[in-house]
Amino acid sequence: MPDDPSSSPKDGTQSPSADADGAIAASLEEIRALLADLTKTAGREHDRAAHREKIIDRLHEDNQRLRHSELQAAFEPVRTALYRLYDLVRRESERETADPAHVPKLLAAIADELAEIIARTGVERMPVEEGDPFDPARHRPAGTRATGDAELDSTIVTVQRAGFIRGDKVVRRAEVIIARATAEPVEGD
Repeated sequence: MPDDPSSSPKDGTQSPSADADGAIAASLEEIRALLADLTKTAGREHDRAAHREKIIDRLHEDNQRLRHSELQAAFEPVRTALYRLYDLVRRESERETADPAHVPKLLAAIADELAEIIARTGVERMPVEEGDPFDPARHRPAGTRATGDAELDSTIVTVQRAGFIRGDKVVRRAEVIIARATAEPVEGD
């Protein structure tokens, strides 16, 4: 029987090609094991990522519910004041006879109630008085009125619309009429 080239009967070792085939098989087995470990690791990481996404979604939903509740709680004082205003207006509208002298007082009371409602949102009426100097950051000119007194030039003659502030920030400038000094005397002086 001819000698098998893959084995050597003299020393009992395998030929070089058999050694190479065995090394390749061992390397392939090692690669398969590494791939199996990578697959397991990737699966665990995928499960962790899915779990994190569920937690993030739940936290987002909780946050949205909390924000909604806080917003509703912040509106409650404003709603309460609006209920009072509604009752006042409704009560006055149901009067059988309206006293024309009572209408300006009623409208002033409604305006004051509305200013209080606005104040509950953190915005207050800005104090503006006749004679105050005009400030373009706080006042919006609605017109001018001539005056013969140079000292009154650029001062506020009339406040037509209230201004509002939140802290130090002007959120709505007051609409005002400004005095303008003229060289010629103004009627009534």
